[in-house]
Amino acid sequence: MSTVTIEPLLRYLRRERPLCRCRTKILKPSSLNFSPKLLSNGANTSFCNFKPRRPHIIRASSTDTALLETFKSTDGFFKETFPLTLTQMVFTSIALFTYSTIFIYIYKYIFTYVEGKIFIRLDKDENQQCWQLSVGCSLPGKWILHWGVSYVDDVGSEWDQPPKSMRPPGSVCIKDYAMETPLKKSSDGEIFHEVKINLDPKSSIAAINFVLKDEETGAWYQHRGRDFKMPLVDYLRNDGKVAGAKRGFNLWSGFFLPKMLFKAKELPSNDQGSSSESKGATQENRQVEGFYEEHPIAKQVVIQNSATVSVTKCPKTAKNLLYLETDLPGKVVVHWGVCRDDAKNWEIPAGPYPPETTVFKNKALRTPLQPKDGGNGCSGLFTLDQEFVGFLFVLKLNEDTWLKWKKNDFHIPLSSSGSLPAQPGQGQSEGALVSEKTVEANQEVAQTASSKGIINDIRNLVNGISSQSEPQETPKICSGTGTGFEILLQGFNWESHKSGRWYMELKEKAVEISSLGFNVIWLPPPTESVSPEGYMPKDLYNLNSRYGSIDELKHLVKSLHEVGLKVLGDAVLNHRCAHFQNQNGVWNIFGGRLNWDERAIVADDPHFQGRGNKSSGDNFHAAPNIDHSQDFVRKDLKEWLCWLRDEIGYDGWRLDFARGFWGGYVKDYIDATEPYFAVGEYWDSLSYTYGEMDHNQDAHRQRIIDWINATNGTAGAFDVSTKGILHSALERCEYWRLSDKKGKPPGVVGWWPSRAVTFIENHDTGSTQGHWRFPSGKEMQGYAYILTHPGTPAVFYDHIFSHYQSEIASLISIRNRNKVHCRSTVKITKAERDVYAAIIDEKVAVKMGPGHYEPPRVSQSWSVAIEGKDYKGQDRDVCGFKPLAPATILVLPPLSKRRQEPSNAP
Repeated sequence: MSTVTIEPLLRYLRRERPLCRCRTKILKPSSLNFSPKLLSNGANTSFCNFKPRRPHIIRASSTDTALLETFKSTDGFFKETFPLTLTQMVFTSIALFTYSTIFIYIYKYIFTYVEGKIFIRLDKDENQQCWQLSVGCSLPGKWILHWGVSYVDDVGSEWDQPPKSMRPPGSVCIKDYAMETPLKKSSDGEIFHEVKINLDPKSSIAAINFVLKDEETGAWYQHRGRDFKMPLVDYLRNDGKVAGAKRGFNLWSGFFLPKMLFKAKELPSNDQGSSSESKGATQENRQVEGFYEEHPIAKQVVIQNSATVSVTKCPKTAKNLLYLETDLPGKVVVHWGVCRDDAKNWEIPAGPYPPETTVFKNKALRTPLQPKDGGNGCSGLFTLDQEFVGFLFVLKLNEDTWLKWKKNDFHIPLSSSGSLPAQPGQGQSEGALVSEKTVEANQEVAQTASSKGIINDIRNLVNGISSQSEPQETPKICSGTGTGFEILLQGFNWESHKSGRWYMELKEKAVEISSLGFNVIWLPPPTESVSPEGYMPKDLYNLNSRYGSIDELKHLVKSLHEVGLKVLGDAVLNHRCAHFQNQNGVWNIFGGRLNWDERAIVADDPHFQGRGNKSSGDNFHAAPNIDHSQDFVRKDLKEWLCWLRDEIGYDGWRLDFARGFWGGYVKDYIDATEPYFAVGEYWDSLSYTYGEMDHNQDAHRQRIIDWINATNGTAGAFDVSTKGILHSALERCEYWRLSDKKGKPPGVVGWWPSRAVTFIENHDTGSTQGHWRFPSGKEMQGYAYILTHPGTPAVFYDHIFSHYQSEIASLISIRNRNKVHCRSTVKITKAERDVYAAIIDEKVAVKMGPGHYEPPRVSQSWSVAIEGKDYKGQDRDVCGFKPLAPATILVLPPLSKRRQEPSNAP
């Protein structure tokens, strides 16, 4: 498979001519990811008749070779190697044009492309009785065809499951509307994967719709965010005869432009006479022999490179010699300058300079690195006066690709007393230009000690985690998933709207909420709504609701921020109530700023006559279900969410009825708004047999995990599995349910704890609705579980402002003091009929149930941090515990206060 470099197509809002071209006559550019109207590249474009600027070439010094020999023979006082993780785009025929992006995983980044293809082929079998559709991909990977069919008489429905006779071996049903079939290696020896689907000519199938999924990366490949569509009407009807031009493949301009092979067939004329149109003429029918089409596709692959910078003193001139070498492919230009102090202001030093150096705007120098012997990379030698303390540079790969260090310039110390600063926000260069497509990534710097021991242990970053001996004060924040130390409060119940001034009531409690240990609060839906609770939204930009006015909401959010609380908005994206009726009297015409029509409603909504595509999730029957596959819908919703962040100050989202639409659309919204934290309500029924809950709830939590996976992990989900299991375990005294067959927590928290938001009650399950109320009297055992275990715990408003407040606050305090977080480790030490016990992070022990339990013997004493109402013991040594209460939390003292066992202890 050949490798070619693709120049970026977008620079300063201008498209450029791609370097990659189709290699076959039958491959035409599709409309997948580009506009057919392209401008010429850079120097070939002439909006004005200006001649290209002539760079100022500086003559190289004749002593360069001698200096390099001197450098190699001198011991340096500084040498640094920067490992470089590069992201490679593997290119297979679903997009001829792709934008270049830079990922900086420790100092340098580049994009290359490998050409491949997706192909769609339709031809008849050997007996000329049936048609066979082949879909293939020439890239390596574990490819899955996610597909469905639409029928001729099924107006508005684009996805249904195919008949069993069509399903290739290995196919798996996805709900009631799609199939997933793995692609297998081709049998003819070529390097690609394919799947073949047999088609019955008598079938009423109108089209096959599909997307391609790479199971190794979880990436989905679509046509501009929509499905690939293969119309079949012209082939399957009338034994393959083309019925007319009104059907065919031109469903979208430029998409699936057909490559049909025709065979002329002469038919005998009708001697008995016919209409005037055919009288005396020889009839000719064109019979379709086949169809073939190719499209490009892009896949990311990680590759590695490195760069080394060495500095030494020239023994003859006392000047600094800096040698930079890299194994980056292609032409690499060093955009550089020097500085005199820690302010890192760029200057141009006096000559001599390396060969082919040019001056850039009198602010910096540009030096192309010279190819190394053997062709493996390139290098350059720079001579610098003693008066300068630092060498500043960035690497330029092309006009749009620049490599920097955490958005700053590289800075190399030029004296043995110097150091290598790596802090962001310092030393931005006047002359260094950075592409808007530069993206940060995790960084790793491995440093060697200098001869004088000055530059030691400066920076060693691995996957964004510092290796310094002291822990980081500020945890790393990931968009959508927070820091891992969040404790969430649901700041309302089902009746909160009744006062009409809920925002002001909550504002009065802001300080108290923060003092209880919460750091995130979830507010009710803010929009105008048909229902007073807010879950039947109408005009999304009208934020005067039953909870208060838009100004009161802003004041509330400001007050919560002032006491250190992050604020989540309740975003109802699945459905929306209409303003007007259509000609049939159906409420499906929207008003306000987002004045959508029936196209914004899914086609399979049974009540609202939508004209969109089929739903990607389950229907909500009380209001029109929004079609998130529509580009205009997603654009409007992203703009609205961004407006909420900017105008109100929301820090993240709680996503209502997330089961109603594909998680991939959620990823789109998360990427657009970059929230601090996001959690989806993916509510699904657990597994029961004859009314009794099954012990194994893997299928249930897998469905939640699948939704999180579809968001690419950008959002968490409420752990409904854990809530349901706690119900049975506590209500029926069946604590064995709290461990799965592998000895891990049985809910989502056992499989993906950093994305599990655990809870025992909310406005739907409890409050005045009581749809699935937690077992009465067992609430504190439930909170003892979720507030000591990994995951992100959520506390219900009705519980924290009740007689449970002091106990919940104590549990929150224990969690915070012991730094239990969403990824903490759990060792389940006992899970039997009447007792459950676990140790979290080897410093917090929790015991639930009436049965007997003693924590393991350790070299320090456990102390009782909190206990249930039936136990009134004191702190005791491990060996002297009395029977513990049904809900007891034990903790070890801090490391500095723990007793040390004698060295000869057994």
